[in-house]
This record gives sequence, C-alpha cells and structure tokens, in this order.
Amino acid sequence: MEVTSDKALKALATSLNFRQMRQDVISSNIANSETPGYKAKRVDFEDALKKALEIDSAESLKTESSLHYNVGEGGMNELQPEIYEDPNGVVSEDGNSVDRDAEMAEMAENKILYDASVQLLNKKLGMLKYAITSDR
Repeated sequence: MEVTSDKALKALATSLNFRQMRQDVISSNIANSETPGYKAKRVDFEDALKKALEIDSAESLKTESSLHYNVGEGGMNELQPEIYEDPNGVVSEDGNSVDRDAEMAEMAENKILYDASVQLLNKKLGMLKYAITSDR
C-alpha cells in the first residue's frame, strides 16, 4: 500500500487544512465585529470534501475522444473551499453582520472537530507505523 494513495490520510489532512482556514475566517469575523459595514464570512468545505471522496473512490472513465467527458478527474486534488459572505447574518445599524457569540460558539465547535481530526490522523499514522515495524 502506498501511503500517499491512502484515501483516509488524504481526507484527514485536507480536513485539517480547511478547518484551519475556517478558524482563520472565524477569527477575522470576531476581530471585525466592531467594524462598520463588515459582513461575516463563512467557509464551506464539507460537501465538497464528501464529493471529492466519492470521485476519488469511483473508477476513472476511459476517454478515447475529445468529445467524451472525463468525469473521473478531480477529486481531492481539485478541492477548493468556498468562502462567502454569510447571507443569514443579521445586519446591525452600522452595517455589520457579525454575531460575536455565534462566532465564538462556531469557533469552539470547529476546534473540537479539528482536535478530533488530529487524533484520528495520529491513530491512522500510528497503525501504519505499527504495521511497518511489527515483527511477523
């Protein structure tokens, strides 16, 4: 088994990167909670990650003509999270849409999920290390 082709390792590493990105966006929202006209931002990657995992697990289709669509390409290598202005935010009198309490709760949830991903990644790497170094 090639470590770089392990789907679980790729998914966990990608999840960690995007959770860090989400943490940065949430931090930016909190830092700008008093800035007039600032609109809260969001990062969504879970649906894209799920779709990328499905694409990576599907077998690539063989295309023999330039008219064929190669729907098997993409997957984890083409995954880009979407950063957008939160359409659900309540805008205050100064035009700011950041709810500091909601951002703090979201930051705490994201940290818990980040820590869980780190633990899963450590377990996965520990199992690989055990498999490599164990005597048979």
